Amino acid sequence: MSRDVARLLRDKRVNALAAWCIVAMLAAVSVTSAVQADLLWAGFAAAVAALALLPPILLRNRDAMLPWEILLLAALPVVGRLFATLSMTGNLATYLSVAAIALILAVELQLFTPVRMTPRFAVVFVAITTMAAAGVWAVARWTADQLLGTTFILDPTVSEHVIEEALMWEFVASTIAGIGAGVVFAYYVRRQAGTNRVPEEVQPDV
Repeated sequence: MSRDVARLLRDKRVNALAAWCIVAMLAAVSVTSAVQADLLWAGFAAAVAALALLPPILLRNRDAMLPWEILLLAALPVVGRLFATLSMTGNLATYLSVAAIALILAVELQLFTPVRMTPRFAVVFVAITTMAAAGVWAVARWTADQLLGTTFILDPTVSEHVIEEALMWEFVASTIAGIGAGVVFAYYVRRQAGTNRVPEEVQPDV
């Protein structure tokens, strides 16, 4: 990538435009999933888009968007899950998407609040947040099974032992994905993305 292109992509207005396009893509994925009756995943995509929109809404500045690379990393597994045909592929997208939510939260805290994280703390924070998000996701699927009669977790054709083991492996995979997202935050966002693409008027005083 040439220096001119790199400089252009770091411009706050170009960054905001690219980020808004990614949010629009997430909204389209949410609508498509809803049309396909995949309501849980529609809600998941909508949640990622809503988190991305928090800074411009709360700060009342349309240019106060996350770095587009971070949003793209968060959007790719969401979009990939929509087109996944294999169970393993879909599960991998789920783990990565859960980690992406934690990554978005960490970046928003870093860029738009006085909070500053050391690299080691960032890895731990994102990993723990990912585990918490994975737990919420599991509860949401269990609730849907209980109230809507779905079989996201509670499948009558599968023994309880197999279900519990699969759920534990999901938490393990989510934790690994969270650690990976934490490493991305610690060594990429802080050192390369920086705050130069955030409008000066919304940068926190530290």
